[in-house]
Amino acid sequence: MGKHPPDHHCDSRSASLPKANASEDESETDSEESDVSGSDGDDTSWISWFCNLLGNEFFCDVDDDYIQDDFNLCGLSSQVPYYDYALDLILDVESHGDMFTEEQNELVESAAEMLYGLIHARYILTSKGMAAMLDKYKNYDFGRCPRVYCCGQPCLPVGQSDIPRATVKIYCPRCEDIYYPRSKYQGSLLLAIESVCYFLLQAFGREITCIS
Repeated sequence: MGKHPPDHHCDSRSASLPKANASEDESETDSEESDVSGSDGDDTSWISWFCNLLGNEFFCDVDDDYIQDDFNLCGLSSQVPYYDYALDLILDVESHGDMFTEEQNELVESAAEMLYGLIHARYILTSKGMAAMLDKYKNYDFGRCPRVYCCGQPCLPVGQSDIPRATVKIYCPRCEDIYYPRSKYQGSLLLAIESVCYFLLQAFGREITCIS
């Protein structure tokens, strides 16, 4: 996919890994909690694999070109442990994973999940990202409003904090109320930033309010 990671990754990182040793109503999103681990033995990209996990319906696929632009990732290296390894995993770049212990691979996989969430939070505020989120909204990927009088109105993801581990909820444009997603795993997604729902309503208000 045309990935060109910086050459300095390879030798400087090995020492960084440890040595071996709102409303209470629920939405109608039919997802279950699932574990995150590397994609095994097929040609599926890590991003596609991760976004298709049960419980990850709120994520859209972030373009490789966006991730490879260092400007878009500014400041994230200080927030994510094992940043370089995690970035290589997300971009399906061959690194030294076969030299790691199982414990070390799990740490890198966890860091990749965290990093992708932070990248995703930025990406969905771009024009491409908002269009991708609108498509997911139209497909009811974020769930429906649980209130009977909203007649299955699709909902939007909404965050009430800029803290990366904050809980994401869903917002119904019809009754204008906020709910917890049905899946507990969705409730801890990293895309939770306060302005996502606002920008989607501003950009696609007519398309959103006309859906029911």
